[in-house]
Amino acid sequence: MLPMITGFMNYGQQTLRAARYIGQGFMITLSHTNRLPVTIQYPYEKLITSERFRGRIHFEFDKCIACEVCVRVCPIDLPVVDWKLETNIRKKRLLNYSIDFGICIFCGNCVEYCPTNCLSMTEEYEFSTYDRHDLNYNQIALGRLPMSVIDDYTIRTILNSPQKKRG
Repeated sequence: MLPMITGFMNYGQQTLRAARYIGQGFMITLSHTNRLPVTIQYPYEKLITSERFRGRIHFEFDKCIACEVCVRVCPIDLPVVDWKLETNIRKKRLLNYSIDFGICIFCGNCVEYCPTNCLSMTEEYEFSTYDRHDLNYNQIALGRLPMSVIDDYTIRTILNSPQKKRG
């Protein structure tokens, strides 16, 4: 009879422990109800990126001196710079400049080390395409400035991240 009584006591303790765990989980769930949602409705809402965000690279053809510093500092030798030496003026003339964003790791070394500041990072981060060859941008595509997220009236922008900052 004694083992039967201790079994019931164990059962009661386990029941109380289970109820306490369920209560703790329920309290955590209730604490999350008055927080802002973490997800955004992407095509219709976009987060405003920070100033130092490293998005698509913008290229200014007129400033480039074809020094190929960007190619040397790139960890994957990505920018393709084609140039021709003008013998009469002893200067390089830039013919073609292209970057394949399907391979680019967006490290920003090319922008940082460019001596003429012809490269800059934009806030554009949308590179969706069905064909990966469309991600190979030449100097004309790199020269186009993207539409600012703030200026686009068709979408709702979200200023701050909805998650609480921990200090």
